Amino acid sequence: MTLLGRLLNNRRAGETHTAWNLPHLRGPELLTLTSQDFRDGATIPLKNCAKHIGGEDLSPHLAWTPPPPGTAQLLLVVEDIDVPLAKPAVHCLALIDPAAGQVEHGALSARHPGPGVRVLRSTVGRGYHGPAPIKGHGPHRYVFQLFALPATLDGAPATTPVDRARPRALLPTVPAPVLGRARLTGVFER
Repeated sequence: MTLLGRLLNNRRAGETHTAWNLPHLRGPELLTLTSQDFRDGATIPLKNCAKHIGGEDLSPHLAWTPPPPGTAQLLLVVEDIDVPLAKPAVHCLALIDPAAGQVEHGALSARHPGPGVRVLRSTVGRGYHGPAPIKGHGPHRYVFQLFALPATLDGAPATTPVDRARPRALLPTVPAPVLGRARLTGVFER
C-alpha cells in the first residue's frame, strides 16, 4: 500500500472544490472554530481516526463562538483536501442547532448523534468518518468548515430529501448568503 501512496503522491484534490470555495458559501469569517483535541494545523489524534488504522472513529470535540443573529442552522462540512481524487472527500456533513455552542466527542456519530445534531450523508456513508489516508501518500489535511445559514436546509428546493442527498448534490442547495463561517484544519499521515 505504501507504493500506491508514493505513486499517487502528486495527485491531490486541493482547495478549489472545497465547500469553503463555493461562491454561495462565501461569507464573513465571523465565527471561530476550535477543538479540545487539536489546534489549527496540528495532528489529529489517532482516537479521531478510522478504526481500520487503529483509531476509534470518534468525532472530535468542536466548539465555536456565537453565530450571528438570524442564524437558522449551522452546517458542518469536514473534507479531506489531499485525497487523490478530482474533488475533496467529504468525511462528515451535519446540521447543527445554532444554540448548541459545541459538539462533544462522538456527537457526529450516525448511530448516536449528539443533542441538536443531525448527521447527513458523507462521501463514504452517514456520520463522521475519521482520517485514514493511503500509506505513503504524505500528510492529508482535514478541513472542518462551519457555516451559519440564514434558513434551514429543509426549506431549500431539492429533488432529493436532505437526509438522502449526496454531499456534492446537497451543497449547491445551501441557502445564501452565509451569515458567518469558520474553519479548522487538522493533519494526519500514515
